[in-house]
Amino acid sequence: MNCFCSGFDLFLAQQLHLEERLLRSSSDNWCIINDGTNRPNIVMGISGRPSELIDLKSVLRDHVPVIRRFSGGGTVIVDDGTIFVTFICNKDAIPGLQPYPHPIMSWTGQLYGDVLHGFGDFHLQENDYAFSTHKFGGNAQSITKNRWVHHTSFLWDYDINNMEYLKLPSRAPKYRSARPHVEFLCRMKEYVPSRSTFIERTLAALGNHFSVKSIQQDRVIDPSGTLHCGSKLLTRQELEEAYSSLCEKLQMAPIPV
Repeated sequence: MNCFCSGFDLFLAQQLHLEERLLRSSSDNWCIINDGTNRPNIVMGISGRPSELIDLKSVLRDHVPVIRRFSGGGTVIVDDGTIFVTFICNKDAIPGLQPYPHPIMSWTGQLYGDVLHGFGDFHLQENDYAFSTHKFGGNAQSITKNRWVHHTSFLWDYDINNMEYLKLPSRAPKYRSARPHVEFLCRMKEYVPSRSTFIERTLAALGNHFSVKSIQQDRVIDPSGTLHCGSKLLTRQELEEAYSSLCEKLQMAPIPV
């Protein structure tokens, strides 16, 4: 497995374009680790509707970027306190693993169980990673004929105020029990000694399944960035139109932002 680790020099939209390119154009297995992103970004699944998932008035007022990624899954807000880990694999990369959402989720849950052993009461809660009943990792997947991608945003830390940009989802896991974000989420830093510890243990756990080798950034980044673009940054016009439609539906006047 090729492993590419980056920091703040890899922007989130750029990372998503890279992941899609490797999913569709590479025949190798990959792990991509990005330790934080420069500024808060909201990331939605491919079928997500902004009016249902985010507080459009606040997002427009504060100029928060909104990205629709190429994979499914829920909506998250990420920043420099987020660690991103992505696996991109051939369907036969892991013996006996069926390339479907639940088996992939189960396998990654076992992997992170090894990574986090001794650091907390880790559980795979439905499609989330949690310490006991408090979520710290959200997941999304995309599966093609011969390959799959599983990517996770881990909340090493988070700003409570940023969570106000997100609406409570209409479809939520049962274990959430209608809890607001602040009662539902937890911070990894309260359980794991350091970010580097988590990253090093993730690579070590992957070494039990793959021969892992590090790849330099200039061998991975596609300068054009245009080969695959299932992920896109929503324009301000798109967000304003969604806000106006929502206000019209609710029979209220839009507030200038």
